[in-house]
Amino acid sequence: MSTLINVNTTDTPLSHVEARPATVEEGTSGHPEATPKTVLSAEEIHKLLPHRYPFALVDRIIDYVPGKRAVGIKNVTFNEPHFQGHFPGRPIMPGVLIVEAMAQVGGVVLTQMNEDVQGGLFMFAGIDKVRFRRPVVPGDQLIMTVELLWVKKRRFGKMQGRAEVDGQLVSEGELMFSLVD
Repeated sequence: MSTLINVNTTDTPLSHVEARPATVEEGTSGHPEATPKTVLSAEEIHKLLPHRYPFALVDRIIDYVPGKRAVGIKNVTFNEPHFQGHFPGRPIMPGVLIVEAMAQVGGVVLTQMNEDVQGGLFMFAGIDKVRFRRPVVPGDQLIMTVELLWVKKRRFGKMQGRAEVDGQLVSEGELMFSLVD
């Protein structure tokens, strides 16, 4: 997560990635909500995060609210290298990779917050209260929602992550991050 970009202001020029508006959902009053949805393609995510194959675990950001939350998709396929040994005859996505995928969605939020920490890298500082509720298998589409809970001194942060498949909870927990120079 070494590239940092600010999408919070319109008067600050963006470096090389800009979250683009998607369709605006209507509220219960029939009027568009104040915050438009934004999406990022895999190519745009790669401009923000340093992860590459086989460790790039987010295929698309489908909803992004600057400085607050992001929703990402991971399409789970049988071709992924961990399925060869986890487990032969019964492939299950390792829980640590589910948590890492949630962290990468959170990384999109963090990298968009601070231009003044160029060259830094956000890394795991800890995980708390993580639970796994059901297995993730090839063919599943993992939907991960990560919300920023707090940031201290622009160097530490905590997020709440939640992963689902077909509307069923897969995993949830708190993810802590630290900026490493």
